[in-house]
Amino acid sequence: MLNVEKLRLKFPGDSDLLFKDLSLHIEKGEKVLLLGPSGCGKSTLLQVLSGIIPQSVEVPMKAESIEKPASWGYVFQDPDSQFCMPYVDEEIAFVLENQSVPREEMRPRIRQLLKAVGLELDDIHTNIHTLSGGMKQRLAIASVLALEPEVLFLDEPTALLDPQGTEDIWHTVKAISEHKTLVIVEHKLEHVLDLINRIVLFNGEGEIIADGPKQQILSQHKDTMRAQGIWYPGVWEDYKPSEKLEASSEPIIRLEQFKGLRQKESKIHVPQTTVYKGEWIAVTGDNGAGKSTLLHALMKFIKTTGTYEIYGNPVKKLPNDLTFVFQNPEFQFVTNSVYEEIAYGLRLEKRSQQEVDAKVEELLERFQLTSFRKHHPYQLSMGQKRRLSVAASIVCNQPILLLDEPTFGQDSKNTFALLEMLRDYQKEGSTILMVTHDEQVVEHFATRVWKIENGLLAEDRLVQTREREPAMECL
Repeated sequence: MLNVEKLRLKFPGDSDLLFKDLSLHIEKGEKVLLLGPSGCGKSTLLQVLSGIIPQSVEVPMKAESIEKPASWGYVFQDPDSQFCMPYVDEEIAFVLENQSVPREEMRPRIRQLLKAVGLELDDIHTNIHTLSGGMKQRLAIASVLALEPEVLFLDEPTALLDPQGTEDIWHTVKAISEHKTLVIVEHKLEHVLDLINRIVLFNGEGEIIADGPKQQILSQHKDTMRAQGIWYPGVWEDYKPSEKLEASSEPIIRLEQFKGLRQKESKIHVPQTTVYKGEWIAVTGDNGAGKSTLLHALMKFIKTTGTYEIYGNPVKKLPNDLTFVFQNPEFQFVTNSVYEEIAYGLRLEKRSQQEVDAKVEELLERFQLTSFRKHHPYQLSMGQKRRLSVAASIVCNQPILLLDEPTFGQDSKNTFALLEMLRDYQKEGSTILMVTHDEQVVEHFATRVWKIENGLLAEDRLVQTREREPAMECL
């Protein structure tokens, strides 16, 4: 059904091959998980198996033989990269039109597909760019399901979804895939393991180091997975984070009747709260609740009303004390190389070349990007792009960090390294506001939780006991 023999592939500008005579065979109806550290080539292999590489994306490669499926659907890590139309209903209708579905059957079919992935909209003729990242991901899956493909290639399809959404999507995939072939790249294994029957395990050099039944791989290769930084069941139990830090009593941000507006309509409302120096606040809530919008409002990316003060001073424009990491890392790339992306903020501050070199080299090493210094940011894997976006954002040491899902698409090694590095910044007095769906991050790192519900900061609670009381009672 799917077969590649002795694949060799190298991205332009790379000195080494990503794949060196890699061979893989997948039988019809198999449910296969490609598992390995971030940047090892899992997503690239999916694109080779589907034919996206080299038919749509030209990448130098050769193989003794490649057998591709006649009917397939592909869900990308970044849902924006696969949309063709501006509106939700039009996106799915585009697929149905290509399948010659009669016009009168389209609307009920569209609603059926949206319901299957849990995307509930009052108006299905909704502009896609107004959806949250998680809602976009549901739409991407719905449009692929409309193809009714024999083979599904799923590249971290639940990366941006909340826990309930993640469970719903895998339940949906399981329901529609009984007679389909599945090839999955996924870091979050909780629900995937019930679906797949085979694991192909990669190391950081893009080599297959194990291939077999899932239980055999998980039981016999746990030490290898730990060493490679690959997620496995129980990894958080094996991880020993340091104790949480206490925040100071110094107020940093004060909000009162604060609202973020889009087209004059309130999309996020904070009745009253105060953020203190050194806090690590986890911003949680369902997809589309307004978590990212809250960070956008704090950055003044959208119009705001109400009281917004930093260090007691009213904020009227983009605040210099804040730095922001987008949910989609590509939104913030402004240069043509990894090195220059990190150096960009330092150059704006007119730092000396010696200072720039020293700081960039430090961050390249910390974020495991040294060997990619000359690459264009778009050439990186999603996990590498995420690490680059964080490195470029924190390079100038702003005291307040706003991070939108910074750990999605990361292997365990890089997730823990990133979280520990953020904790180091917290120790130095930085304040962190992080949007996350990861309950383990909340448990092990957050000192406080903001829960957003339907555009409202509905809950504000401390994760650990402190001498002072919580800053507010929202409801």
